[in-house]
Amino acid sequence: MIGPLRALRQFLVPAVVAIFGVSTSGGLRWWWSLPIVLVPLLIGLLPWLTTRYRITGTRLERRSGWLNKQEVTAPLDRVRSVDLESSLLHRILGVTTVSIGTGVDETRIKLDAIANDDAAGLRRVLLAERAPAVVSTPPSEDAPTPLEQPEVLATIDWSWLRFAPFSLSRLVIVAGALGALSQFADDLPFLDSEHLSDAWQWVVSFAIPLVAIVLFVIALIGWLVISVGGYVIQWFGLRLTREHGSLHLTAGLFTTKSISVEETRVRGLVLDEPLLLRLVGGAELSTLATGVEDGVTQILPPAPVGVARRVGVAVLPGAEPIDVPMRRHGPRARRRRIIRALWFPAFLVVAGVVATIAFELPWWPAAVLAVVVLGLGVVLGESAYRHLGHARTPEHLVSGDGITTRRRTVLESDGIIGWVVVQTWFQRRAGLVTLVATTAAGAESVRIIDLPLEWAIELADASTPGVLSAWLPRPLDALTS
Repeated sequence: MIGPLRALRQFLVPAVVAIFGVSTSGGLRWWWSLPIVLVPLLIGLLPWLTTRYRITGTRLERRSGWLNKQEVTAPLDRVRSVDLESSLLHRILGVTTVSIGTGVDETRIKLDAIANDDAAGLRRVLLAERAPAVVSTPPSEDAPTPLEQPEVLATIDWSWLRFAPFSLSRLVIVAGALGALSQFADDLPFLDSEHLSDAWQWVVSFAIPLVAIVLFVIALIGWLVISVGGYVIQWFGLRLTREHGSLHLTAGLFTTKSISVEETRVRGLVLDEPLLLRLVGGAELSTLATGVEDGVTQILPPAPVGVARRVGVAVLPGAEPIDVPMRRHGPRARRRRIIRALWFPAFLVVAGVVATIAFELPWWPAAVLAVVVLGLGVVLGESAYRHLGHARTPEHLVSGDGITTRRRTVLESDGIIGWVVVQTWFQRRAGLVTLVATTAAGAESVRIIDLPLEWAIELADASTPGVLSAWLPRPLDALTS
């Protein structure tokens, strides 16, 4: 039913036009409209009728197509993730979509409209087949074989809803709604100049402070509804577990997604503390992994920072990378952070001075503007420096950055495949560089900004011993001269 209903939805508008337009125009009888309904149903039914899959001892096979046949195979030992997704329609019909990733590229093997029990069984089989064997004492014949129970790492706590209004990620929904409204706003009869002018005159007939308060309350209520509603829709039923050597994340109210990430593919973590969340003690946690779509998977909603750190320790064993103190980059890095933060405020000050001279305006507004924006620039620059830092543990590289959002990125040293040292003209004058650790996980790079050159070489060589030896024929002192 999924395929036919999905196809019928795509052909809904032409079908309605044909049935209520052509059939009533007198040119054609109503039964000529039946093919417009039956053809989409047949198109949606063909993939279900022509798709078959099977699991052999060594590989997964999927065959599909009627005229153009397609066969996709994947070795079982290459299966890296098995994700389940159920939209509201899928859940009503008791089916789900299985998406299988092999980690080779972004191509995924998808099996749509699989019964829920079959989909869960298929995931267990695929993950168990590729899970490494564990050598242990063989059980006796009479003893029952214990089933591996999933380890629960995190579940939803509805007290976390208090963090929803302090996460600005839902602003994308507001921006999208305003963008959609702007597309056809001119066609709305009440959004012309006359109606807008009358509305403005009606608003200003009240006390301006009262109008401002009412508008603020309306905006606040609207934001609470959007942020809390979006939080519930996305994270309803959150459950993060470990089973068969993989992490499983299940969440969603209308569309339920179950994402699996092989633990050996998890190369690091990102702990984000945006400004508003940080004020109320909240944070967000994501994993950096290879062989998965986008590479970055958010595994916790806005939650208490203590919970995020605890889950991070459980996902990436060892608390040291999460809590290790970071090394500051020194006064040269601080000066550069502040100067960079002052570029735009300086432009605004110059623009204010030019406008004051050109239009013969009073000088005090330009002076106030200069004090405010330059002071804000210094504060942002100092904030960027305080969030800037790095650290190294025996197994991990830690990077800290951000201006209003404090971000800590933890990357396993084994996941580093190369280094790039970038030095702009301004950095060269200050003796600083940007050290980039390249990796196959996440965004494929971790950047450490405004690091003294000698520290960068030392850090890279200590994180991946021997990688830089072929490229360092001269002593380190010669490189820094």
